[in-house]
Amino acid sequence: MAVRDTPIHRLHPLIKLLASLGFILIVVSFGRYSLIPMIPMVFCPTVVMALSETPYGLLLKRCALALPFCLLAGISNLVLDTGTALTLGSLSISTGLFSFLTLLFKAYLSVITVLLLVATTPIHVISEAMQRLKIPSLMITLFEMTYRYLGTLLEEASAMALAYGLRSRQQKGIELRHMGSFVGQLLLRSFDRAERIYQAMKLRGYPAAHLSPTERKVSSRDILYLVLVLGSSLIFRALDITGAVNIIERLLP
Repeated sequence: MAVRDTPIHRLHPLIKLLASLGFILIVVSFGRYSLIPMIPMVFCPTVVMALSETPYGLLLKRCALALPFCLLAGISNLVLDTGTALTLGSLSISTGLFSFLTLLFKAYLSVITVLLLVATTPIHVISEAMQRLKIPSLMITLFEMTYRYLGTLLEEASAMALAYGLRSRQQKGIELRHMGSFVGQLLLRSFDRAERIYQAMKLRGYPAAHLSPTERKVSSRDILYLVLVLGSSLIFRALDITGAVNIIERLLP
């Protein structure tokens, strides 16, 4: 999807990277109980998704892979934070539930933003933008190698799982008692495959890719995109939806 020709794809990669980082920082700055005030923050990713013609279903599936980590991190809020945040009739909603849902919403917005950046910008172009921001080359190398090797790691795991299934046709999956040796073998095979991949990249002059990033000037359209994304996000950050709803309720007869 990163090679499509849409208004978002044609933007300067450095501008898209800065806009994504700025948006994520603004999202993270919300308080732990700011679930309702965060709702307008969906506006920017939704518009970018529509302009870049990125399928929402695919992004939602990729985003779902990261949410379990947030579930494990925020599940303790439901137990430890037992204050009452809202009462609906006889039903009381705890502050722990609000903080838990806020954490999940923050993770959703952050992951969607990163996925949109990757879906509209090739990885090597993102690396060049990171180099322009003077990010250490070691971090850029780790970023590239991690991204590029994930597919190879999945291929190794799939081949091992297929071999295991052919030897144990009566088993529907990998038995728990074999899981330790399976993961150990996968780790050893990964080390060997990673070493061969890195040597092949060095023979093709891989380090030289970070010495001469492609020069491209920032246009007024790029600046306008950055201002619109960060400006609207800051407005939504300062906007008090709860207070506005209370004022409207008072004005209505």
